[in-house]
Amino acid sequence: MLDLKIIRDNPEKIKENCANRLAKVDIDRLLELDNQRREAVVKIDELRAKRNTASKTKPTPEIIEAMKSVGEEIKSLEDSINPIEIELREIWLKVPNLTHPEVVNSQNEDDNPVLEIVKQPHKMDFTPLDHVQLAEKLDLIDFDRATKVSGAKFYYLKNELALIEFALIQYALEVAGRHGFTPFSTPDLAKREVLEGLGFSPRGESTQVYNIENSDLCAIGTAEITMGGYHMDEVLSEEYLPKKYVAVSHCFRTEAGAYSKFSKGIFRVHQFTKVEMFQYTTPENSETAHQEILAIEKEIFSGLDIPYRVIDHCTADLGTPAIRTYDLEAWMPGKPNKEDQLGDWAEITSTSNCTDFQSRGLNIKYKSKEGKTDYLHMLNGTAIAMPRAIIAILENNQQADGTILIPKVLQKYCGVEKISR
Repeated sequence: MLDLKIIRDNPEKIKENCANRLAKVDIDRLLELDNQRREAVVKIDELRAKRNTASKTKPTPEIIEAMKSVGEEIKSLEDSINPIEIELREIWLKVPNLTHPEVVNSQNEDDNPVLEIVKQPHKMDFTPLDHVQLAEKLDLIDFDRATKVSGAKFYYLKNELALIEFALIQYALEVAGRHGFTPFSTPDLAKREVLEGLGFSPRGESTQVYNIENSDLCAIGTAEITMGGYHMDEVLSEEYLPKKYVAVSHCFRTEAGAYSKFSKGIFRVHQFTKVEMFQYTTPENSETAHQEILAIEKEIFSGLDIPYRVIDHCTADLGTPAIRTYDLEAWMPGKPNKEDQLGDWAEITSTSNCTDFQSRGLNIKYKSKEGKTDYLHMLNGTAIAMPRAIIAILENNQQADGTILIPKVLQKYCGVEKISR
């Protein structure tokens, strides 16, 4: 959540930022509600002070009657605040974070600058197959039985591909561990208040969240949720920062409204496994932490020998909590591009600096060495999201003879060097 004081002091700047971020938020209404709430709180405090003063005097029938009236007025004002606070919070949650000054301002979600290309895509002297065709030929994924058991957009990984998923988990944990990240295995469910505090929208038609019926629980779409909520309502000592975590979880997404986009095979699914990095740090160190997470993502995919590029999200493509987001996009030889030719880039990782937006929503602070308490900064980044990492491995490592080479860094976990039948 963005600091209300910032909104009060800079309403026009916040309106402009919302417009740049394609966020439809009624800032004027938010400020009106905020003012109503503050006026009511001041009045309540004045009435309570009056009642406290009266309680120190000898009660007379007149004072007793007056204090009864004061109590009724306090109760009436408190009741009037409840609907104001509910509406205020609903609007407040929609206000996006501030935007990093280096982020490109664009209304086009695809207008993301390419910062770097690491390993150019190599030309194949044969027509490449996509991951669905490869998986069918080599008996690696079962879509039909998954649909029978769970419905569309679920899948079973089989044979070597099941081994590769577990190998990728071990590999990602190993790389992150070398950089001081503590490994976690997290719950797959979280309370709705945690999602809202982090800036996720668990309600509404456009939500990507599965809500658990008759409960306040949601199935998580990323371990960012469970690791972000890990220190909720805590004050951390600066001497123990940064906190660096790497977590394995299942991820569940409804993918509402996503089917107009490319979604073949396991490219866009309802459930998958992901390894997520998370950091809690002091404000002055958050940009350095962001660059560290990005560097680790690059190390992981350079180790897999996958062609990828780094992009910097423009304003229209930034998520609500982030001040800045970088993606890695891998080259996928079997993915159709805008010219309907084979071969295109696709997102495989994302890392965001959310500054104090999420810590404010979940009341997570740190105490400085000087004893000052303030909100800390929170950052997240994908180590490995299984489906798209698997697609990139299958499609880039396919050979003319129909086999698929397993990346060298994974071979020690899989026990084999290639997939063949």
